[in-house]
Amino acid sequence: MFYGIYLSAEGAHAQAKRLEVVAHNLANVDTPGFRRQLAIFEARASEATALGLEPPGSGSIQDLAGGIRVVDTALESAPGKLRHTGVPTDLAIVGEGFFVLDKGGEPVLTRAGNFSISPTGQLVAKLGGREYPVLSQAGQPVVVDPLLGPWEVTADGALRQGGMLQALAIVRPVRWEDLEPLGENLFRVRGQIEPLPEAQRSVRAGYLEESSVNPTMEMLALIETSRAVEANLNMMQLQEGTLAALVSRLLRVG
Repeated sequence: MFYGIYLSAEGAHAQAKRLEVVAHNLANVDTPGFRRQLAIFEARASEATALGLEPPGSGSIQDLAGGIRVVDTALESAPGKLRHTGVPTDLAIVGEGFFVLDKGGEPVLTRAGNFSISPTGQLVAKLGGREYPVLSQAGQPVVVDPLLGPWEVTADGALRQGGMLQALAIVRPVRWEDLEPLGENLFRVRGQIEPLPEAQRSVRAGYLEESSVNPTMEMLALIETSRAVEANLNMMQLQEGTLAALVSRLLRVG
């Protein structure tokens, strides 16, 4: 089979993966705190080079390009814009940092601050029909006591009520690439996390961080990627037709 068919098939597969990422971004254009994801491409060496049979850059017939592949996805680090909602339990982090939620005993991170108060008084995030408590710096659920009267969230991210303060846990990964998406706008950190320094803690109550997805740019990426998939599929059909014509001609000659 022509080597080009393999290259075109790998290109179509890589672009299809990118198409999934772009579609996921568009589906979350209105999700608070959502960070745009990017598909990371890698150029592949030729088969002979990968097997150690040919040194890269030799210029021989065996030193052909090996196509491309998607090796990973990465999160865009730029935050979304802040939108005023006026809801006291809506919180937005200004700058770096993530809120920490308790997901069945496992601490997970999120930028989405569309929280609410549960019947038991806990500050929670409602995701997929379940409630996840928002954790404090001490690793305990943040609780609003109705007996203590009014409450507010301070500019440095602490819930103040009746003269008492509960500082919300605001953390960041030591390495940005250690963030692992879990779905539902939640992240697990494969490495270490560290508390955000006190001087950098900034939270706005009554605001939500919008998605960082630009719908216009993402639609352009969707069109571009769809055409790239189509182009690779067309190349596969062209090469398959050429191969069939060649075999037919050889059989007639034979």
